[in-house]
Amino acid sequence: MAWWTRAVNAFRGERVNRLLDEEFESHIAEAIADGRDPHEARRAFGSMLRQREASREARVTGWLEGMRADVVFGWRQLRRNRVTSVAAVLSLALAIGSCVSAFRLIDALLLRPLPVSHPERLMALSREGLSWEGKPSTFDGWAYPAFQRMREAARGSAELIALSYTNRSDLTFASDAEMEKGSVQYVSGAMFEGFGLSPSLGRFFTAEEDRVPKAHPYAVLSYDFWTKRFARDPKVIGRTFRLEDEIFEVVGVGPKGFAGMEPGTATEIFLPTMMNPWSIRRDVTWHRTLAVMVPGAEVEPMRARLDAVSRGFEAERAKNFKGLSQQSIDNYLNQHLVLNSARAGVSGLQTDYRGALTWLGVLVFLVLLIACANVANLMTALASARAREMALRVSLGAGRARLVQMVLVESAMLASMAAAVGALLAWRFAPIVVEMISNADNPVRLDLPADWRVFGFGAGLLVAVMLLFGLMPALRASAVKPMSALKGGEDPHARRRLTHWMIAAQVAFCFLVVFTAGLFVTTFQRLSALPLGYRPDGVLVLEMVAPHGQPPEAWDEVASGLRSVPGVTGVATSGWPLMNGSAWNDAIAVNGGPPNVELGYFLSVSPKWFETMGMALRSGRDLRDSDVLPGAVVVNETFVKDFFHGLDPVGRSFDKTGDDGVQNHMDVVGVVADAPYRNLREGILPVAFLPFRRRDAKGVVERPNGGTFVVRTAAKNPRTMEQELRKKAAGTRAGFRVTNVRTQQELVDGQMVRERLLAMLGVFFAAVALLLAGIGLYGVLNYSVIQRRREIGIRVAVGARGGAIAGLVLRDVLAMVAVGLIAGVGLGLAAARSIETLFYQVKASDPVALAIPSGVILAAVAFATVPAVARALRIQPVEILRAE
Repeated sequence: MAWWTRAVNAFRGERVNRLLDEEFESHIAEAIADGRDPHEARRAFGSMLRQREASREARVTGWLEGMRADVVFGWRQLRRNRVTSVAAVLSLALAIGSCVSAFRLIDALLLRPLPVSHPERLMALSREGLSWEGKPSTFDGWAYPAFQRMREAARGSAELIALSYTNRSDLTFASDAEMEKGSVQYVSGAMFEGFGLSPSLGRFFTAEEDRVPKAHPYAVLSYDFWTKRFARDPKVIGRTFRLEDEIFEVVGVGPKGFAGMEPGTATEIFLPTMMNPWSIRRDVTWHRTLAVMVPGAEVEPMRARLDAVSRGFEAERAKNFKGLSQQSIDNYLNQHLVLNSARAGVSGLQTDYRGALTWLGVLVFLVLLIACANVANLMTALASARAREMALRVSLGAGRARLVQMVLVESAMLASMAAAVGALLAWRFAPIVVEMISNADNPVRLDLPADWRVFGFGAGLLVAVMLLFGLMPALRASAVKPMSALKGGEDPHARRRLTHWMIAAQVAFCFLVVFTAGLFVTTFQRLSALPLGYRPDGVLVLEMVAPHGQPPEAWDEVASGLRSVPGVTGVATSGWPLMNGSAWNDAIAVNGGPPNVELGYFLSVSPKWFETMGMALRSGRDLRDSDVLPGAVVVNETFVKDFFHGLDPVGRSFDKTGDDGVQNHMDVVGVVADAPYRNLREGILPVAFLPFRRRDAKGVVERPNGGTFVVRTAAKNPRTMEQELRKKAAGTRAGFRVTNVRTQQELVDGQMVRERLLAMLGVFFAAVALLLAGIGLYGVLNYSVIQRRREIGIRVAVGARGGAIAGLVLRDVLAMVAVGLIAGVGLGLAAARSIETLFYQVKASDPVALAIPSGVILAAVAFATVPAVARALRIQPVEILRAE
């Protein structure tokens, strides 16, 4: 008989039995027809049941039939214990869904290979060493002339490719009135061929078209941008758009699925690197460098050559450094080049969230272990309650493998139902996390497909979960001793010992989750509570561009127009908003002395900028309309402490020297309160606020082509005034364009996105871990009381008081909880050292940080034990003895 027929027969047992009975009866009827006595014919045929079983082996796949029977029986068992089954499915579903969601995020950002040919050959170049100020530093930015030298040095071993940092830029495909934002990246012409890409439409610009500055203003659109913006219109080829002062022509559309090299950022427009105005600058580091390795090429010899070329280039540059201390120059020149795999791309989002996502994976894994331990305890308790059933099965001839299979099938059914519910959670949970770290200015775009990688991980997780919580109950149930079980069972203490150790493990893992969640919450709270030194509420910042430059009087005119808008209480101008990530630093020399190793930071502002921002003036005066750079400056308190050693700086001076050697003499006229400059975590930097008006080396007043208007409003939500302020700014004076509008509070909140995410997820998983541990503890104690009803009843009958009964129920469990807490403290302290970079002003060894999770877990334990103790105290000896 064909194997598939035997497999199908395993699911139609009654039909097979009927056909066999009919066949047997036909054989007996045939014997009787031949003249044999009916009784003799039946006696000669033998036992009908034995013949049926012997014949079934040839017609039915035995193991499959047994599996089907186990599924039917397992379903009955799950329905019989509905509450336990539902609790197990929901707890496992939450854990499995969280694990798959975490994998989707980690895979999309850190693991998934780029959709290019041979991604394993991609290497990213960066420099490691000390910064100008002697702090450990890793930097992946390069000057293009240095890249050109390294490209020649790498020939034969690798093709070097330059890629700028993707930037959200203003561009127009029609008139300036229809300006839109696009994610733009400057890339080497050799990139497309080096990555093995083919255009979906048109062509790519080539390496030859990327050799002469400003010579070939071509653009390639990404497939997604072509779809979203142009609805896949083939006539897009040949269209032009304006980006700043350049007109670019669209020559092609990239392949489907390729959106650049930065996971988390979707590049929409690719431009040649030589169209970037900084491509001829030796003093601007504006792009990353990737190497596409030649098959068989050695990495280390190439790295050494590139390191030598890079050091030589920087040494030439350093000859022109003036005003910097020799220590700063030595720090800079002692950096060394490193090569790291770029198989999954390179992006700032990877750097920012690598540690956070790694620890998120650890948290969900711990929650999964707690859930598995929880269900394993419940399943073990159920298996113990089925000891007599298992003993009867063994007595009737069932082998240990058969019993293990039966219990594992039941576990597989639980795990499968949990996986189905968990898949629904995973489908939505990962996009929610992406939305939490995304914002309008820097949208995060991660590809989260449900492909074979996700399904493979989910399938492997399902098998692992089934074995984690199902194998122990299966082995325990199959090890039953028939005589002992039928007489009353084994030593009850031996039955409970393993479940108690599982409780200790649950408590240890739960402590670790709650402990780290508390550290994340404390980090977020302390960052949120940092004094800003100004009032961000009610402040709207309008970032403006003036493509051909505008005189300071024009900027003042636009500021006056904004002041005339009802609800505006103050307007000032600055080079950029505080805490937007921008920075400008140079060497400082005080009173003609030598330059300091520490650098000073700068921001150009207009008069009344401090008043508009709500920053307190500590001494001296504000800047005036007549102040021009170089000249009067206002410094913050940290600048006074670092460079003037706490002495009153008003009336004193210092010299600022740039990389180009240009030196500016500054006279300090005022001191303002400290405020975060670039971001919250780096602390307060020494900042000097320079006049927005400046003169060049020839004494000519410059025409700024960009700046920010800081607008203080009386509105509770300054966003409600955005459209009116945009219209007024654009209509007051021709030549100005609003490129971005944000509130100052949004800039502050943007500094804590990662910390807020970790705090929220930490609290969520801590609550889940506590809930699962509590349910598991309740289930184990409840079953323990049921199994020990006879013992408790006898103790009560001979005079045991309530306290003694409660101690009997709780003594072993509380001891295991204490063991779990001690182990959890050790695990927590060890884990905190590995993720301390994610914390801010938090010490894991703080007694309060250790006491809070311990108290929370003890409270959860108390809550979970009350029902079991109450049940034990309600046991009546008369009912027990009557039942016996």
